[in-house]
Amino acid sequence: MRTLLPPGWPRPKGYSNGISAKGRMIFTAGVVGWDETERFVAHDLAGQFAQVLRNTLAILAEDGAGAEHIVRMTCYVTSCEDYRQSLTSIGAAWREIMGHNYPAMAVVQVSRLVEDYARVEIETTAVVPD
Repeated sequence: MRTLLPPGWPRPKGYSNGISAKGRMIFTAGVVGWDETERFVAHDLAGQFAQVLRNTLAILAEDGAGAEHIVRMTCYVTSCEDYRQSLTSIGAAWREIMGHNYPAMAVVQVSRLVEDYARVEIETTAVVPD
């Protein structure tokens, strides 16, 4: 895997502009922040974001992948304002759960998610080298 950063561009904080990778691809569905019994333990965005990361790693582990294989994430949040206000907590959870792996990422505000209590839903693409 190679991080793509054009010359002279500042290093993005918490994500990469682009990733180049070869290998076996793994895609997740939209993953929300509930636990394995489909209960929302956290009701705040940061807590649900952390749970989504744990859930995503559990899914990837089923095919031998981990955080280091994630190349892209699309995050759907119900409030960009909540997202911005939660960045410190989200960043701490990211470092604890994902380490220093920073995929290409997009964050999009949506009016609502299918699960009524969900504050965030994330789709992930991982590539495991051959």
